[in-house]
Amino acid sequence: NWHLKENARDHHTSKFSSKELIVRRGQAFTVTFNGTEQPEQNLTFIAETGPNPSKLAKTQATFGISSTASKENWSAVLQSTSSNSVSISISSPPNAVIGRYKLSVQSTSSGSSSPASLGTFVLLFNPWSSGDDVFMPNKAECEEYVLEEFGIIFVGNKNHINSFGWNFGQFQGDILNICLSMMDRSLNYRQDPATDVSHRNDPKYLGRVLSAMVNANDDQGVLLGNWSGNYDGGKSPSSWTGSGEILQNWKKSGFRPVRYGQCWVFAAVLTTVLRCLGIPTRTITNFSSAHDADGNLRVDEYYDASGNHLDRSADSIWNFHVWNESWFSRSDLGPSYSGWQVLDATPQEESGGIYQCGPASRKAIKEGEVDLEYDCPFVFAEVNADCMYWNYDPITGKKTLIFSQSTTIGQFISTKAVGRDDRVDVTNDYKYEEGSKKERDIFKKARKKLGLEDKFDPTAPTPQEIDQKPDISGKFKVAGPLEVGKDLDLILVLANLQSDAKAVNVNMTAWSTVYTRRPVHEIWKDSISVTLSPEEEKQFPVKIKYTEYQQQLTTDKTIQVTALCHVEGGIQVLVQRDITLDSPAIDVQVLGEAKVNKEVDVEVIFTNPIDTEVTDCVLQVEGNDLLRGILEIK
Repeated sequence: NWHLKENARDHHTSKFSSKELIVRRGQAFTVTFNGTEQPEQNLTFIAETGPNPSKLAKTQATFGISSTASKENWSAVLQSTSSNSVSISISSPPNAVIGRYKLSVQSTSSGSSSPASLGTFVLLFNPWSSGDDVFMPNKAECEEYVLEEFGIIFVGNKNHINSFGWNFGQFQGDILNICLSMMDRSLNYRQDPATDVSHRNDPKYLGRVLSAMVNANDDQGVLLGNWSGNYDGGKSPSSWTGSGEILQNWKKSGFRPVRYGQCWVFAAVLTTVLRCLGIPTRTITNFSSAHDADGNLRVDEYYDASGNHLDRSADSIWNFHVWNESWFSRSDLGPSYSGWQVLDATPQEESGGIYQCGPASRKAIKEGEVDLEYDCPFVFAEVNADCMYWNYDPITGKKTLIFSQSTTIGQFISTKAVGRDDRVDVTNDYKYEEGSKKERDIFKKARKKLGLEDKFDPTAPTPQEIDQKPDISGKFKVAGPLEVGKDLDLILVLANLQSDAKAVNVNMTAWSTVYTRRPVHEIWKDSISVTLSPEEEKQFPVKIKYTEYQQQLTTDKTIQVTALCHVEGGIQVLVQRDITLDSPAIDVQVLGEAKVNKEVDVEVIFTNPIDTEVTDCVLQVEGNDLLRGILEIK
């Protein structure tokens, strides 16, 4: 008798719907078995995991019955005995390898009889136990970051933050088994199964391995990324509502990568897997996130004379990027680097030859300790890189700096609040206040550690280029609703900063983009010539009709509007704005009382915002323990 109910309650595993015992390491569980005629003292237990269990690799433990539980090793303590059954309390060490174990028992008094198998159980990380690497002292945080199956993910852009719900569903159906098989499909396991399994006591190791397994690159992992704007042959990344369907599809197809993912999908699936295994994990959204491909802490963007954003740099600034933070100690770096660690399953750059990222200590990022493991320079750049905007002439190949910025990257870094659906801003945990002396000192320290201070960089702008001052300033203001189905109304505001008149030619473009700001379709262009009197400010209305952008919009509903201003006798001025359009709202009303084990009616109201009939619509609904699977209403 595995005492499933009582053990699950004590080990915070009641939410799993399994017929198998699921317990957490560093904590005792009870088993009772019958048919022992010998005195209990002669029983020896064997717990083993992995393909070649060994004592040396800590994947096999042999232990007899002792008077007290051990803190360091596997142990068994007699709880009670009756004429034909015996109850034993078994404890695992707080640093035990996690995974599925076989438990057998052998009676020593009967000579060399072979051990009798008692069955299998699953051992997980234990954030409730002070000896565990993932120990989290705050119980409300354990509830949120391990046991909560519903989450909120923040998206949009720095001017306009949106959010949506996500069903992590880490305790549903077969998810635990899928997570266990995911570990057995990693490159590390394929190369050396015994060594891989012996490292599964370490959240640093598993976090890194699983960040590689959630993307399909290198290892036929879970999700294939696609940022093209064309999602034929799969589901568009923005149509997923939870991790369960993705993980189930991966297993059902014989572990072929599921099409398609983008950053929040990779991060949400990794959250599901790590919470399932007992590592406290959350999703983090970084707005204006730098992808610094060449490791120089600088992101270069290029525009042609018409103001088109050219796709010619490996660097980019994403409207937002979603990654993970997991909570565990860093014995390899020292106690001050323990706590939240950045992991990122989105395949952006290779690390150690494969697409994986982290764990990077958040504390190390804040202090500019970019030489610490793992992947700190890349994560540091995501929240700190400087931006350079260049004008590029494709005919001559000449590039001219328009302007540079050191405060745009890494804004409104967001995560869901504990126990509430609100947004919490964690920007100050990643960096010192933008523009402060301390923040600039840390940036210099990071550059120095990366060897960027000392070597000449021919691609960098000269100090003269950086110091040049524009004669005019410009910005796009929003002058109406930002909703799909409505015209887009903006105002271009230009101001002359000088005491003499300026003639300006303005080339404007609007492109639909994906959320990484990669241009997909041109929507609109226009040019105007204006004269600005001394210190005059002028406003120019810009209207982009719904009929103009409707066919070109990507599922991310993002549009980049650019004005490149050629000022006579002065330097060019680039004005740009990234716009994320809101989808029309879905209104959900619960009719009557919602009670456990009673049906409840829910009404969903959707209003078509455009003056044309829309056809072939599908309403997709999912909710753990409320609906079986996903409901689709055509």
